[in-house]
Amino acid sequence: MSTAPRTLHNHIAGSLCQALSGATLPVYNPADGSVVALAPRSSREDVDRAAEAARAAFGAWSRTPAPVRGEVLFRAAALMVARKEAIAKVMAAEMGKRLEEARGDIQEAIDTAFYAGSEGRRLFGHTAPSELVAKMGLTLRRPVGTVGVITAWNFPVAVPSWKILPALVCGNTIVWKPAEEAPESGFLFAQCLWDAGLPAGVLNVVHGLGEEVGAAIVEHPAIAMLTFTGSTAVGRKIAETGGRMLKRVSLEMGGKNPVIVMPDADLDLAVDGILWGAFGTAGQRCTATSRLIAVGGVEGALLPRLIARAEALKVGNPADPAVEVGPVVSEAQRQRIHHLVGVGVAEGGTLETGGALTPGPGTFYPPTVVSGVKRGSTLALTEVFGPVLAVLTAADLDEALSIANEVEYGLSSSIYTRDINAAFRAVESIEAGITYVNAPTIGAEAHFPFGGVKATGNGHREGGWAPYEFFTEVKTVYIDYSGVLQRAQIDNREE
Repeated sequence: MSTAPRTLHNHIAGSLCQALSGATLPVYNPADGSVVALAPRSSREDVDRAAEAARAAFGAWSRTPAPVRGEVLFRAAALMVARKEAIAKVMAAEMGKRLEEARGDIQEAIDTAFYAGSEGRRLFGHTAPSELVAKMGLTLRRPVGTVGVITAWNFPVAVPSWKILPALVCGNTIVWKPAEEAPESGFLFAQCLWDAGLPAGVLNVVHGLGEEVGAAIVEHPAIAMLTFTGSTAVGRKIAETGGRMLKRVSLEMGGKNPVIVMPDADLDLAVDGILWGAFGTAGQRCTATSRLIAVGGVEGALLPRLIARAEALKVGNPADPAVEVGPVVSEAQRQRIHHLVGVGVAEGGTLETGGALTPGPGTFYPPTVVSGVKRGSTLALTEVFGPVLAVLTAADLDEALSIANEVEYGLSSSIYTRDINAAFRAVESIEAGITYVNAPTIGAEAHFPFGGVKATGNGHREGGWAPYEFFTEVKTVYIDYSGVLQRAQIDNREE
């Protein structure tokens, strides 16, 4: 018996509402193609209303003591714990994430909420001695204003939490566009904040398309900051607009992440890590293991184990606990993945397993391994964002490091070795924001910074202590209690 699609809403100034135009967007379940929800297809006018609500709420929220703001996040974390299973089921239906992984996505937001809530008591400034007598100097952290948040579908709760929760505890207000492919997961996350006592207008959610709602958020003059997770192509456009409008911009974009396997590696451990890194979340992570660089002939022993394990992975509906790889998010994405695999083979690679479009409902793509991939080829350089692993070879560690660094991205990386010298050479030499030793390229922890270099980002980091720098302005305060005019560098130096 079919279930009618749920009707989703925007949330502006504390109230649920539809798009002013009344238009809607269908949300599809990638496992069977059914429509699970109808979301508002909002427009620039809806963003105007949300930005005005955020502006109006800023004064009171920014004056709320930071520890009190943090307490809202603690309460929201408790609600997420209670609602974890319900949100996970929605996430699995919207974007195809296995229930186990969906729970992990939400747990990351819970961890971030507890961390961010505690930062309400640690928005530290600095004090330093003045160069003048009877004078002191200190710094304060002040909120910036309204933050525009635009997030991707592959982590519809965890990634928004990295942005929204630090921004809130710092005293900012928000206009957020969740991904159109997974809008309800994000909305349920936001509902935990509203139910925890977040005042009306502090967090406003506007659903819609990137080229409509996303563009309106980026261009809105009342939005002072932008934080974005998505493709590098879109991130470049956001950076251009933000630069022209003098907005502070944080970008987290693509990756083409390598794992280097040395001849002395624990191969069973390496295979476990490669499988999880390449095929977890159907490869739909910016940190997914996209390249295996096998060093010194190790592929002869490694590749057969890897292929056998990849072929044994069960692909299917993410609601089935036995399934290990769910669908990719859409038919368009599946066709793109399949095209890139075909290009990889045409350019000299060997299809070892996978690489087939399965018939029937659902946008499934099997775990795919292409060996013999050449340096500089399409599959060696292009982010696939699907369950596809390109295998390259290197004669030694120097060549492996050169291969690892020849892509435009620099997010995550990994090396498997028992040689501590090789491990630290990789840590020092790989051009990436994250390097793992004897672990896969995926697995961020909430209390450490996350982000990349080169075309992966623009220098800012999410997670840990880093975003509190981004979401605040530093204000310097001088207090002179001498009772006389002191002219700093003039009066404190003798001629």
